[in-house]
Amino acid sequence: MMTRIQSIHFDADTKLLQYIEEKLARFGRLLGQDNLEAKVILKLEKTGQVQDKVVELIINIPGHPLIAKSTRKSFEEAIRDALNILKIQWGKYKTKIQAKH
Repeated sequence: MMTRIQSIHFDADTKLLQYIEEKLARFGRLLGQDNLEAKVILKLEKTGQVQDKVVELIINIPGHPLIAKSTRKSFEEAIRDALNILKIQWGKYKTKIQAKH
């Protein structure tokens, strides 16, 4: 899976980038397709005293992009949450495709 990671208004450290790559590689194996493109957008959102971490994941599946957005206290939690959302979307999409055939 080809992955593009964009961090807005900060520089992501290598541990976070490796974590994202590892999680997306696992998700790619779950999908069973190697020629997919993933875009990850990392943002810091200031709400009051605390900065929340926002993750947007976009997986381009031919004909139907999967999109998830999650806001948590850490990027790792937000990544896990967004991937869980994508797994649900993938299951619905897969069921829909199988029903058509």
